[in-house]
Amino acid sequence: MFARYSLIAALSISAAAFPVDQAQAQEGIVGGIIGGIIGGAIANDQRNRAQRAQPQVRQRTAPRPAVSNVQREQNRSVQTALNHFGWNVGTPDGAIGPRSRAGISEYQAFLGFAGTGQLSEFERNILLTAHQRAISGGPQVAQTVSSHPQGLRGLVLVVRDEMSGRSPAQSAGNYGLPAAVASAVDEIAASSDPSAAQLVQRAGFIQLADLNGDGRTDYILDTSVTGSAFWCSAQACTVQVFVSTPEGYVRNDFQAFNVTPAMFTCTRGTCELGAPQQPVTVAAAQPAVPAAPSPTTDVALSVPSAQPAARNPDAGSDVGATIAAAPAIPNFFGGGAPAERSLASHCDRVNLLTNANGGFATRDTMTDASQVLNEQFCLARTYAMADGEELIAQVQGVSAAQITEQCMAFAPSLQPFVSALSVQPQDEVMQSVSAFVLQTGMSPQQLTDTARICLAVGYRQDNMDVAVGAALLLTTLGERAYGELMGHHLVQGFGATRRDDLALAWFELGFDPAKRAVFAPMQPERDSLLRDAVFGQTPQQAAPAAPATLPVFAIPQQ
Repeated sequence: MFARYSLIAALSISAAAFPVDQAQAQEGIVGGIIGGIIGGAIANDQRNRAQRAQPQVRQRTAPRPAVSNVQREQNRSVQTALNHFGWNVGTPDGAIGPRSRAGISEYQAFLGFAGTGQLSEFERNILLTAHQRAISGGPQVAQTVSSHPQGLRGLVLVVRDEMSGRSPAQSAGNYGLPAAVASAVDEIAASSDPSAAQLVQRAGFIQLADLNGDGRTDYILDTSVTGSAFWCSAQACTVQVFVSTPEGYVRNDFQAFNVTPAMFTCTRGTCELGAPQQPVTVAAAQPAVPAAPSPTTDVALSVPSAQPAARNPDAGSDVGATIAAAPAIPNFFGGGAPAERSLASHCDRVNLLTNANGGFATRDTMTDASQVLNEQFCLARTYAMADGEELIAQVQGVSAAQITEQCMAFAPSLQPFVSALSVQPQDEVMQSVSAFVLQTGMSPQQLTDTARICLAVGYRQDNMDVAVGAALLLTTLGERAYGELMGHHLVQGFGATRRDDLALAWFELGFDPAKRAVFAPMQPERDSLLRDAVFGQTPQQAAPAAPATLPVFAIPQQ
């Protein structure tokens, strides 16, 4: 706690001692961000709100219609909810003016209703219910926010569907699937007896693999397990392959029986179906490097063929025997770098498995510590993204695209500290980050707001240098809860080398009972669950160490 206040005090002095021109002259500092564009915009917005909240003497030109206290309070609730979901209508003052009318019109258009600017009772109930659900939080809300294409606003659409009689529980979009894949599952379910929820959990229907070697999860849908004649003939059934590309998922359709990932050869978004008996190996141009198993595959998935596969186009019928006789020698210095692992795809798989298991694991139901860590890591990522998006909505005069661009420019300056995370103890890393912070010339509040925004951008863009760097800044600035993120990154190997030994100190920092809870604050038992998963047992349960016994050696007298 003393270190936190010392750093903040030093930052305050630094902000006064470093003129803006000097701060801009710093090389290796964060370009536009260090100038305080994002943090300053938020600070200015907060000052403007404070000024608007102060009583001002205005000349009354015309009497206004009286608004009851009940109506004004209801208006405030509507304005607060609109702001929460990104339709910025300004300070919730209970007066529905032109700005509030514009926000209401945007909200109505988002729902597919007429943008009249006047809320119907049905539209108001949707908005307020979604807002209350978002504030209450919980695993289901976090799952919806993380998996829905609209993010936090997706919660509004879910509530709309529920109130319209279209239960989203029947949609595959609630199972962490990409939008294109979820739509295909819903389409298949519409013409077969099993529901989308039943299909997602049916073995063999969804198969996960990295088919084109880009490090992202691809999806195979095999309709032969639906039991529907609509999708199958006497010779074959429809198979849909969704391959990840930078532009999104590309669908390839085939006719086959009992497919496996090994049967497909994919280059970017184009796939071909080969013989089922052809063995699978790694392409000769990419020497095989043994990869540590993903924690998600330590648990039995509900779909059998869930192992990433790549194909050697030149493989013959005897390749399997050749590999068995002469195993490939790892080459760590050439042949191209492997594709960086995607945290977004990892969380897609974790969410799919969580839903197949019936929800998040608890202390009472925990059977696999790695699955608990996976679930809580992805849950923390979801909360970090939602928190940053709320701040982005407050930034005035800067577009979301400009904010993303500035945060991405953050990466080179933070990359040395991210690299140090994998090789240096916690205190040394934080000491280096503290020195960096003092050179920025920004106030503690500006740096904190900027780091929270860039943490969300880093996770949303799947850029681990930005995400981990921002989390390091927040932790060094005294937000101890973010120390948990470094522990997860070191355990899972996203943006860092897997170092369980170094991860323990970061987890312990994140478990500090005096910290401000930022991840799932409505679940006070979360720290205990994580502590059990990380350390195997709570400190109170630890057995006392047996006293050491000195050896006694009998030495004959000469």
